[in-house]
Amino acid sequence: MMLASDVSVADLPARIGDERVLTGPLDHDALATGTLSVAEMIAAGRHLFVARFTKADGAGRPAATAAEVPTRRQLGDTPAFHRTSGPDANACAGCHIQQGPGGSGDFAMNVFVAPQDMEWAFDSVAPDLSMERGTTAIHGAGLLELLAREMTRDLQAQRASAVAEARRTGDTVRVGLASKGVSFGSLAVDPDGFLDVSDLAGIHPDLIVKPFSQKAVTRSLRQFTVTAFNTHHGLQATERFGTRWTGGADFDKDGVADELGPGDVTAAVLFQAALPPPRQRLPDHPVLRAAVEEGERLFDLVGCTSCHVPALELESALFTEPGPYNPPGTLGTADTDAVVAVDLVALWPERVTRSANGKLLVQAYTDMKRHRIADADRPHFANELLTQNFVPRDQFRTAPLWGVGSTAPYGHRGDLTTLREAIQHHGGDATAVRQAYDALSPDDRAKIIEFLKSLKIEG
Repeated sequence: MMLASDVSVADLPARIGDERVLTGPLDHDALATGTLSVAEMIAAGRHLFVARFTKADGAGRPAATAAEVPTRRQLGDTPAFHRTSGPDANACAGCHIQQGPGGSGDFAMNVFVAPQDMEWAFDSVAPDLSMERGTTAIHGAGLLELLAREMTRDLQAQRASAVAEARRTGDTVRVGLASKGVSFGSLAVDPDGFLDVSDLAGIHPDLIVKPFSQKAVTRSLRQFTVTAFNTHHGLQATERFGTRWTGGADFDKDGVADELGPGDVTAAVLFQAALPPPRQRLPDHPVLRAAVEEGERLFDLVGCTSCHVPALELESALFTEPGPYNPPGTLGTADTDAVVAVDLVALWPERVTRSANGKLLVQAYTDMKRHRIADADRPHFANELLTQNFVPRDQFRTAPLWGVGSTAPYGHRGDLTTLREAIQHHGGDATAVRQAYDALSPDDRAKIIEFLKSLKIEG
């Protein structure tokens, strides 16, 4: 893929009238050997993120649904765009745009999860057919993925150790699963290798910490990116929709073959991973500043930090692409020896905070797991009628709060206009914490809100 600045005078006659955004694929293997600098790779990814794709690029998927596993639909008189079953956007930045490319989206930018897997779902706004979700911000996503990789490594090592111990002793072994101070429950291993996963907490039985989507079902930025390109734009990555998995180069039958190569996806991922993490921005006024500082103390006092953990330690900020835990159909380290590595800290050293032992602190206000946050008394967060990847309807990922002051509206559907509303709808596992918040004086509750407002996304 060439950027506009890469076009030479000799290329110009052939490009007159050309309405393509994609003018040629990036070579992932070449990126891994340094053909482009880190800044150039990120710029190429930004170009893909903000570009308005055209039919000449392969936008649209007349013979394919948006299902994550390549799935055909009947080729007929299908619209180029369909708001509720996709394709539904010209550009990634068409929705991820608040605070600039990579930000969150207004309620008007909501997406509909599930109907895209079907034929054209003209009634897919119905809650028994779809799950309506708000567009989330991506800032700091590279650090979140690195945390998830390290936590996954720890949990799977604990499982492997328990399996080995059960084989050695001939007895059932129960092991508690924890990483970075966060408990994920426990599992039991029989000598024959049978795993009892009934006591896991907030994670799938594969023990892969999934840092993305409201239900914590997406393993990596790359998995998200490949899926989103197909879902929202009808652009298909060869690593999932190409000949290896589908037997052809034009799975969606739109007349454009091999629409996105692995290098294109890598560049788009690096742009997202490189978006700087949000950080606290204290008010200038001394009264407001004092309120923020007291609100932070109260946020901890009432127990919000039991799930919204203020900071988790990260051992390494070296973001490697592809990552080690991608599923089939998403390029992973099992598929290639060519790895692109970017030191995220070097991109924004002024955003880095370290612990007393020198480790990087990711101040995201999350524990990276799911919790039950709805019940009969507070049912709002269980308002979806469908399940996603076998996650119960009342369970959601602990949303990272590090940019919450910049990402209204709130809730998984983006239908809560204030932080107060979002807090009041917490039920289930969060009931005692919400009750402690309710027991505070109005002034103290206001100070917690002021603290949350100070957690900002900046360009």
